[in-house]
Amino acid sequence: MRAVAESLAQALEDDKAEDILFIDLEGKSSLADFMIIASGRSGRHVAALADHISQDVKNLTGRPASVEGMPNADWVLIDTGDVIIHLFRPEVREFYNLEKIWASQTPSTSPSVN
Repeated sequence: MRAVAESLAQALEDDKAEDILFIDLEGKSSLADFMIIASGRSGRHVAALADHISQDVKNLTGRPASVEGMPNADWVLIDTGDVIIHLFRPEVREFYNLEKIWASQTPSTSPSVN
């Protein structure tokens, strides 16, 4: 599953997502094995990132991802079951500050995303 998570993080990097944070949750949470948090420059960019990642999830896993938040694209949640991806507009990301909750436990940078 790490390979899928790293591929998704790299796809976000390729699509110019900003401030990508890759968090390994294996053995620490029953929600997922990995979490990726990233920002888009605008609602339109967040929506485009989410569309592309949703397609990548289907291609990589053979299953569709669950996607929430597309109408406003302020915060889009993509859940693959094993990987949870949060895509934010920067000011919304700052307001919710998920990094403080999750990354304080085990921050990690994916080897493929720098």
